[in-house]
Amino acid sequence: MKDGRGGKWKNAELVNGYSHYDDCMPHEKYSEWQRSCLKEMLRLIPDNGAIFYNHKWRVQDGLLQDRHDIVGELPIRQIIIWKRKGGINFNAGYFLPTYEVIYLIAKRDFKLLPKANALGDVWEFKQEMNNPHPAPFPVALINRIITSTDAQTILDPFMGSGTTAIAALMNNRKYLGIELSPDYVAMANERIKKYNNQLKINFVNQ
Repeated sequence: MKDGRGGKWKNAELVNGYSHYDDCMPHEKYSEWQRSCLKEMLRLIPDNGAIFYNHKWRVQDGLLQDRHDIVGELPIRQIIIWKRKGGINFNAGYFLPTYEVIYLIAKRDFKLLPKANALGDVWEFKQEMNNPHPAPFPVALINRIITSTDAQTILDPFMGSGTTAIAALMNNRKYLGIELSPDYVAMANERIKKYNNQLKINFVNQ
C-alpha cells in the first residue's frame, strides 16, 4: 500500500513492513499461526483471566479475510469496536477503514472491575501519531483495558514498541513482553526508560 507523494505521507503506511519479520503470509498459514498463539495464551492465563485480541483488518487479493477461522473455537464473550479518530486511505477500491475489532476472549471466572461495564462496547481513541513503530496502539486504549480488570500481571506476546508495558506501569501492574524484533525491543526499552525517568522527576518535584 505505497503512496508516491512522499513528504509527510512517506511513513503513513507499512511501506517497508515490520522489522525482522513478515506477517504477509497466505491466509491459511496466518490463521493457523494466530490460532496456535491464542490457544497458548488461553492455556497460560488463570481461570479469571481474559485475552483482548485485536489486529488490523487483512485484505489480500482485494478481498477481506474472515477472522472466524481464527477465533471460532475460542470462548469469545464480546466484541468491542475501537473507532479510530482520523485515518488515511490511498486505495480507491474501498472506503476509509475507521474501526478495528477487539475480541474479548474470556475464561469462565473473568469479571470486569466495578463500573467498568458501563464503558460500553464502542471505544473512540485517536491513533498514535508520535511513535516510530509502523502499527502502534494508543496508550489510552491499552490503559482502558488494564484499568477495567484486576489483572496484576499483563502479558503482551507482540510487545512492539512497549505500549502495553507503559500502560501497565501507569497502573502499578507487572508486565511480560515478548518481541521478535531487536529493533522494537530497543524501542520499547527506551520508552520504558523514559517513562521511569519521568516518574522519578515527578516524584522529586512533589
